[in-house]
Amino acid sequence: MGWKTGRTGQFEKGQAPANKGKRCPEGVGGRHPNARRTQFKKGGEPHNTKFLGHERVNKDGYVEISVDQVNPHTGYSRRYVHKHVHLWEAANGPVPAGHALKCLDGDRINTDPSNWTAIPRGMLPRLNGGRATRIMAYDTAPDELKPSLMAMARVEQRVHEIRNPTSSPSHWPPEETER
Repeated sequence: MGWKTGRTGQFEKGQAPANKGKRCPEGVGGRHPNARRTQFKKGGEPHNTKFLGHERVNKDGYVEISVDQVNPHTGYSRRYVHKHVHLWEAANGPVPAGHALKCLDGDRINTDPSNWTAIPRGMLPRLNGGRATRIMAYDTAPDELKPSLMAMARVEQRVHEIRNPTSSPSHWPPEETER
């Protein structure tokens, strides 16, 4: 009816509920035996808990593994990293600056370090293929053509580095001169 009574129906700041401090009677609500049977038990884990070492496949088709490192974005004690990078770094050391790992057989789920090679990031567009290039995509090419495509991409990358010495990864970032 639009009456202005001053009541909102909400608890005001500092107002105590009417049943504060009163226990629920036995057999009612959370104290009913059937309800207690389904309540969380101390130390219980949810059915979907993901422990250290858990693996998953991301939307791009790469396997990710949970490792014991602090996540820099959330501060959580574990984080997911690409499994092929994690295993490759354990075998060969860190990935060089300006380089990326490329799977040799085109199967991103095969995380064996011998299946991955470090290539300059400038080679990635040359291996992706597409309408604008003369070369077919590396990942979709037949197995017998993959070594040739990789060799052609390496030659094109080396030619580019020779023609443009300042854009090669070994010269980046440019060294600052004293003034």
